[in-house]
Order: sequence, then structure tokens, then C-alpha cells
Amino acid sequence: MDTLPIINRTYEVYKQVIDMTHHSEKKWRYSLGISLENSVLSLLQELIMAKNAPKPMKTSYLIKGGSHLEIATLKLRLFLELKIANETKIFQTQSKCAEIGRMLGGWMKSLNTQSFTPERTP
Repeated sequence: MDTLPIINRTYEVYKQVIDMTHHSEKKWRYSLGISLENSVLSLLQELIMAKNAPKPMKTSYLIKGGSHLEIATLKLRLFLELKIANETKIFQTQSKCAEIGRMLGGWMKSLNTQSFTPERTP
């Protein structure tokens, strides 16, 4: 089975988050760090569920995934504002999250246009 690009990108983000969490102070590692990791894992789970779900159910998984992405983005912002991790790594991760958001939006849009295609009249 082929892996979708959005899943690959989310996997890359997860690896970056693990690296940032591992190099952060202990007080942040086991609170905000673990929370961020769990948000990205939840996003990954919803994307995989959407990939394997029947068409009518895909949208609900993608909406949940979008929520997890938004939460992860807010936590990354906290990482930046509290100076928990390297600024460059945070910006790179935020950039990939923005790309995932665009991919997610495109996927949802393609599902909506497929299910609501108007009939053509001659």
C-alpha cells in the first residue's frame, strides 16, 4: 500500500517534535513536550483512518485531524514563545504544519466537490 504524502509529511513532523522534546528541559519535556507529541500522533491516526475509511466517512476523520493540527500548531507557538526549543527547528516544524494544513484542506475540498457535483443539463 502506498503512503500518502500528507502522512509522510506528518511523520516527518512527528520525528522533529520528538527531537525537540528530547532536547528540551525536563520540566517541559514531560508536560508540553509529551502533549505536543500526542497531538501530532492523534493527527497521524486520523489521517490514516481517513485514508482507509469509506468515502462518506473520510470527511469526519479529516475534520478531527484538522483540529489536532490546529492544537499542535498552538503548542508549537508556545514552544517558541517560552523558548523551549531551538527557534530554527520550531520554524521549520511550523512550516511543515502549514503545508500539512494546505494538503488537508485540498483533500477535504476534493471530497466535497466529488460528493456535491451538480448534474449537467443539456
